[in-house]
Amino acid sequence: MKRSQRLQSIVELHALQEKEALQVMGRCQQQLQEQQTQLEHLKVYRQEYLAKLADRQQQGMNVSQLLEFRAFADKLDKAIEGQQKAVQLQEKAFHQAQSKWEESHQRTKSLEKLSEMALAEEVKLENKREQNDQDARAARSSRKDGANSA
Repeated sequence: MKRSQRLQSIVELHALQEKEALQVMGRCQQQLQEQQTQLEHLKVYRQEYLAKLADRQQQGMNVSQLLEFRAFADKLDKAIEGQQKAVQLQEKAFHQAQSKWEESHQRTKSLEKLSEMALAEEVKLENKREQNDQDARAARSSRKDGANSA
């Protein structure tokens, strides 16, 4: 098996690994977007809830209702904090997956270039071999012609 063929097998293996890394990165990106969307929903809900609380306070409410509203607002704040941490973790996972894909992509490109260089070298050697064969046949032919005319 020629060197370029062996290298091509390795390139194909690394291309498959690169494709898998790209799929992992895509899943991480999708999960990150979902986490960010959920965080935004929580923030919007919190704003709406606090606006509702302000309206109720203007209308008048008893202390127990006010305490319930504030307790739920605190729970929303904690949920937002937890979701922000989840977003940060998912961002980290996405960046790690992205780095892994970039590394894999670069390795595949390098191997492809090496394979192309090996193939070019093989073609060059084959062309040189063919030229030497043609030169040798031409030399034999001219010797035969010279021997026949003498």
